[in-house]
Amino acid sequence: MIARTSDPQVLLDILTTTLDRIGAVKKTRMLYLIGQTRVHLDRVEDLGDFLELEVVLRSEQAESEGENIAEALLSSFGIDRQQLIGEAYVDLLVAALIRKF
Repeated sequence: MIARTSDPQVLLDILTTTLDRIGAVKKTRMLYLIGQTRVHLDRVEDLGDFLELEVVLRSEQAESEGENIAEALLSSFGIDRQQLIGEAYVDLLVAALIRKF
């Protein structure tokens, strides 16, 4: 979900005041479009480089079709399923910090 705001600093202040902040992710993202798939190339500070696929389904498409599209792209990029990571960047950063201590 994407929500637009005219004052992002006020929204950040509200979120920071009402919720616990567990970390901050600093990243640079390059975005490419391949058909209906957004290909994100992310460089995440203290973690490294990542590729993320976001298949944008049309209303008539089933989730399985999106999974097939993503699988085909992964195959064409030479990425094996065992290389996939299911955690968010912030969770990976927290885990890396815990391992340090």
